[in-house]
Amino acid sequence: MAKQVRINLDALLAKNKMSLTELSQTVDITIANLSKLKCGKAKALRFTTLLALCDALDCQPGDLLAVEQVN
Repeated sequence: MAKQVRINLDALLAKNKMSLTELSQTVDITIANLSKLKCGKAKALRFTTLLALCDALDCQPGDLLAVEQVN
């Protein structure tokens, strides 16, 4: 079975009562790139970006990323 990485960005944005635009401004990432990440279309994620997202969303990498089975 194949696996994929799921990004829990929607849940963390809701938990922090933050919009994608606010997150974009806070971590200095374009909305387009955040949208790709949110929709699972991103091919890579830099550690510096991961750290910035975790700081802005007050979370750990495991809160943001999850591995799931794909049928």
